[in-house]
Amino acid sequence: MVVFADGNDAPTPERDALTDLPPSAKLVFKVLEYDSPLTQAQLRERTRLSKRTTRHGLSLLKDAGLIEERVYIPDARKRIYEPRVVD
Repeated sequence: MVVFADGNDAPTPERDALTDLPPSAKLVFKVLEYDSPLTQAQLRERTRLSKRTTRHGLSLLKDAGLIEERVYIPDARKRIYEPRVVD
């Protein structure tokens, strides 16, 4: 079971989408939830996941609509990630 930072475990579309993802994607999401925005390199450093696993987790989270990807201004070759704000 995933426990969210806000302490609220009530079912929401975000929580339902996250439930079906692999543990590595959940870990990436949790790290982003606590400490975002982050680049892929920063995520790898914090999660200790491989490049491929981190990239795959980010891809799954993007496809599920749980995170946003933007250009990292200091280096336009990189991207920065953060949880999507749900209204």
